[in-house]
Amino acid sequence: MLQLMSVCKNFGGLPALGHVSFQVPHGRVTALIGPNGAGKSTLINCITGVLSATSGSVLFKGKEIAGQPAHAISRLGISRTFQNLRLFPRLSVLDNVLTGLTCEGGQSMAMAMLRLPYLRHRERQLKLRALEALDRFGLSDKSSWPAGVLAYGDKKRVELARATVGQPDLLLLDEPVAGLNGEETFVVGEQLKHLRRAGHTLLLVEHDMDLVMRIADQVVVLDSGRCIAAGTPEEVRRNPLVLEAYLGRMEAVA
Repeated sequence: MLQLMSVCKNFGGLPALGHVSFQVPHGRVTALIGPNGAGKSTLINCITGVLSATSGSVLFKGKEIAGQPAHAISRLGISRTFQNLRLFPRLSVLDNVLTGLTCEGGQSMAMAMLRLPYLRHRERQLKLRALEALDRFGLSDKSSWPAGVLAYGDKKRVELARATVGQPDLLLLDEPVAGLNGEETFVVGEQLKHLRRAGHTLLLVEHDMDLVMRIADQVVVLDSGRCIAAGTPEEVRRNPLVLEAYLGRMEAVA
């Protein structure tokens, strides 16, 4: 589904990513882990067009997407959430989720101004899909609420609903359970497993190792912008380079 080959990203001459290469298999959950500052979010931003990679190749379904703008990559079937919430606080929960269907809303200004029957029918269809996404994440009763008044855990679920409402082929999740309690994390984990069973391919950036070990099919480890390990959760758990990357950070802090 996704193949990265020697992806590099520099900021003012300082390397944030150095020759990162790995593959994301179709229909699987791939977890991307690593210490803080390892380059995980930078890599997600390079994949989705928020940032342009300095060099390297990003293939989606065999097609080169590196260097394309974010909206073009989104139209290809890639969706994402953000490490820091990117909701519209004054819009309703339903309208926030509807923004995830922007690519399917049509591009004709004349049709929008004339309010033709086809467009009204299309809008009703999109609204039904957004309501189904809210129901899937247990937010139906809050569809009319302004997103800004929701609890943090509910805001996280709104982002997940928005990211999945368009039925993307590839879903990139940047720390989807950060800030959630144990019960909320378990619920989100079950929802992610449901997405995998439904045929979605997931690339998951996460620090919660219990969640990673529970739902990931393969794990890729970044440290200081470089890929130091890849394999099944059990293989990565026993990898000495991974233990050194994490435990070394802990010893330095101590």
